Amino acid sequence: MGSAALVTAAGFSALAVLAVLGDAFLPFLPSGTLVVLAVLKSAKVTGAPLVLAVAVALASFLGDLLLLKLARRGAPFLRRRLARRPQLAASVRRVQQALDGRTTRTAATLVIVARFVPGGRTVLDLAVGHLPHRSRSFLQWSAVSSLIWAGYIVTLGWLDLHVFSTAWLSLAVSSLAATAVSAVVARVVRRHRRLSVVAPLAEQTAPAPLGDAA
Repeated sequence: MGSAALVTAAGFSALAVLAVLGDAFLPFLPSGTLVVLAVLKSAKVTGAPLVLAVAVALASFLGDLLLLKLARRGAPFLRRRLARRPQLAASVRRVQQALDGRTTRTAATLVIVARFVPGGRTVLDLAVGHLPHRSRSFLQWSAVSSLIWAGYIVTLGWLDLHVFSTAWLSLAVSSLAATAVSAVVARVVRRHRRLSVVAPLAEQTAPAPLGDAA
């Protein structure tokens, strides 16, 4: 692999990691799409998918940690955002009420499921930011859910790359598959009583390509 290709692979990987970090604040960022593109661009680099998965998981966790701390401190831009979006504020309050009365096992399930619901990560971080006694357990399960999502999206790109002969076809199939997964998760959330509290999360943003719910 030439130096130019290495630079391209590194550039796409860095962009994907930054997008995953930032979509805690801006859930419309195409983080999943960029991660799959990074997998495709770095496919010829030995060990690149594993390194990318670790970096993506770390970025996802750090995004949660940063938004959680800002919410706990009452950052002015977050207050303005909630004030401008009453539906988002209402969802945050419902998640707070639900988490306050849930068992650790159910709360853990909510954290993991919310990772796959468009907008779920943002609402959950904002909610937990106002529940300090939940922060430690939330961060533990945030780390777990970050690893799960990173492994899922990187593996999806890697598998498609090895099944299909062209990068564009791999990206198209990955897009369809991950969007379908997000749609199924959102449907299950709406129907499952224990997870009904995160149903409004799916309504905060339009369905994103590649299940961009990092």
